Amino acid sequence: MLLYKLWRSFIKEILLLKRDIGGIVIIFVMPLLLIITITLIQDSTFKNLEGTKIPIIFIDNDKSEISQNIKKEFENGKTFELLTNFTEESAEKAVFGGDYQMAIVIPKNLTKNINSNVESKVQAIVSSFGLENDSTSVKESPVKSDDIHLYFDPATNIGFKNNVMTTVNKMVFEIENKKIYKAFQDQLGTTEDLGKTKNLISFKEITPKKGKTDIMPNSVQHNVPAWALFAIFFIVVPLSINLVKEKSQGTSVRARISPTPYFVHILGKTFTYLIICVIQFLLMVAVGIYLFPYMDLPQFDVTGKMFPLIVVTIFAGLAAIGFGVLLGTVANTQEQSAPFGATSVVVLAAIGGIWVPVFLMPEFMQTIAKFSPMNWGLNAYYDIILRNSGIGGIAKEIIFLFLFYIAMVAISLFYERKQNAV
Repeated sequence: MLLYKLWRSFIKEILLLKRDIGGIVIIFVMPLLLIITITLIQDSTFKNLEGTKIPIIFIDNDKSEISQNIKKEFENGKTFELLTNFTEESAEKAVFGGDYQMAIVIPKNLTKNINSNVESKVQAIVSSFGLENDSTSVKESPVKSDDIHLYFDPATNIGFKNNVMTTVNKMVFEIENKKIYKAFQDQLGTTEDLGKTKNLISFKEITPKKGKTDIMPNSVQHNVPAWALFAIFFIVVPLSINLVKEKSQGTSVRARISPTPYFVHILGKTFTYLIICVIQFLLMVAVGIYLFPYMDLPQFDVTGKMFPLIVVTIFAGLAAIGFGVLLGTVANTQEQSAPFGATSVVVLAAIGGIWVPVFLMPEFMQTIAKFSPMNWGLNAYYDIILRNSGIGGIAKEIIFLFLFYIAMVAISLFYERKQNAV
């Protein structure tokens, strides 16, 4: 009997949804357009950084050894195209006006000053060991070298700035090291070329492998789960609107006075919208597998991962449904539920790491993110797709999502009883 009542409740929800075909189309089509657009934009950005060089202004006032080495390093790289027909004043105006991302200005006498400083420091070190020659007894005073000026467009990403500054610092550091080696070689009279010694410490990135092939994360692996989760939580809007409609049309009153318990009514909604969530996810995965390769995007690989991904989708859907039930129970009008539902989903997405990675957030926001159901779902998806975890590895996130659903529904039932208590 209970199963029959649950089935009738499910049929009722299907009939309600059939009356709003436009809303159903939005639920399914909007996330697909979103994931395609965002993935294309991000993938194009990655390809531009790899294939198309970024034009930057390079002004060489030194025109000597070190500045030429710096220029050569930039030209040999695959990232920048150097523009040299500028003065420092015109470069500053062009960059600050947004015409170019950045400008690098090499000061006059940079090579001469660095050579002088290196010679002076090496002579001081050699003298402290009593190894100086008569020809090197006269010590030159260190000369302050002018700074290399870096101009950045105010709208430039801070990560881009840091990368460029790190690159320039590394170039100058290597050049200074070679100068120091050469100066010691001259002072000590050795014939060994100290400047050609290899780095004592090197770095080797160890990446996950599938067989003999390295597994390299791509934009698709990040965007499909992230925007699938966003789509799942967006059902909060139609679900809450339907609950408000039932209150305004008297359907909820008939449900309360019927022999069927009210929680069966909620379970019927849960079952219906859970099916919608799974369909949404499957559509997103289908786009990643079958459509993206035709758009020159990486294919979404779910080999051996589909079952745990569906499990996460079900529990993420439960969390979204619980939130929608609470919102629809508390709201009195569609004007309250619709905008608040949409806004709250966007806020949860921002807090949960959909828009910005959690590790880039301020510390207090990282703490808040730990309590976001969208963050639990996103971490579970990433654990499966990027970290090759199984059900055991995502058990904590699944439990949190289910407890969130139970808490939201329990609060909704309590509020409903209190509001209709005689």
